[in-house]
Amino acid sequence: MTVAHAAGLLATTLAAAVCTAQTCGGTLAGTRHVVESARYTIAYALTPDPIPVGQHFVVEFAVCARAGAKSPQAVRVDANMPDHKHGMNYRPGVTPNGAGTYRAEGLLFHMPGRWDLTFDVDADDATERVIDTIRLE
Repeated sequence: MTVAHAAGLLATTLAAAVCTAQTCGGTLAGTRHVVESARYTIAYALTPDPIPVGQHFVVEFAVCARAGAKSPQAVRVDANMPDHKHGMNYRPGVTPNGAGTYRAEGLLFHMPGRWDLTFDVDADDATERVIDTIRLE
């Protein structure tokens, strides 16, 4: 086993071990938001926070597998306005930062109102959607 392989296994193990709202947020500096689903806890920080209307923002987040869930193979971030039945005008990109942490860039809320921020977590040929609602005034 190479050092790089061992480090990758350790990072995966640590990410999988972090599985509660309290401990998941501890993996990411500046965490202010935590949302949970049946299989995953996601802790995230916005830059800037609060989000300004009509300006790009960044989401730094950690995906923590809960008991019995597999570590994610891929993660996507998007947002939509359910009351208006449309999404963003931009498609964000997600970059893995290691140990279950990610950075999403290219998000922009072009109008005030209710936005659903969605995290799609892919693992074992299944996708779980984790949603948090953000209100922009």
